[in-house]
Amino acid sequence: MIEAARKAALWLHRVAEGLAAMMLAVMFGAFLVTILFRYVLQWPSGKAAELSSVMWVWLVLFGAAFVLRERDEIRFDIVYGAVRPAVRRFFTVAIATVVVGLFLLSLPAVWDYVTFMKVQRTAYLRIRFDWLYSIYVVFAVAIIARYVWLAARAVMGHDPLPPASQDARTDPWIPSPPPSW
Repeated sequence: MIEAARKAALWLHRVAEGLAAMMLAVMFGAFLVTILFRYVLQWPSGKAAELSSVMWVWLVLFGAAFVLRERDEIRFDIVYGAVRPAVRRFFTVAIATVVVGLFLLSLPAVWDYVTFMKVQRTAYLRIRFDWLYSIYVVFAVAIIARYVWLAARAVMGHDPLPPASQDARTDPWIPSPPPSW
């Protein structure tokens, strides 16, 4: 059962990566069209520029919600990495409590704002703003779920910062050291 859930989570993560890659490709294509129209053909390029902006907003928030892994986030962790695992777990629970609390506190206002924005549309593509900004609600809920999960793991005794040597051995992007002869 756990192995099936792990495989499903990995599959969902790969789908999310694929969607993010498609958004990046659309954004880049729209950017190139904007350059072509504006500087080569001397035509207006509002639709392509707006599409590029919309894809950027969705890519950043979707990627942060579903693609970015905890170990990929950039942090100032000199103190965090220097303390004992028990203190790191305490820090994780404390920060997660603050993050979850702030996002939960803001969620009703965010929902009200996003649903209110259905009265306006973007200038060129005529996308309703509630659809455009709906990704922020998804992002906020995903961040709440992520930090609840991190806090629960820390309470159960999981060290949020594995040793660097262990992380290097399990990270597929870090090349394996050469064999010692």
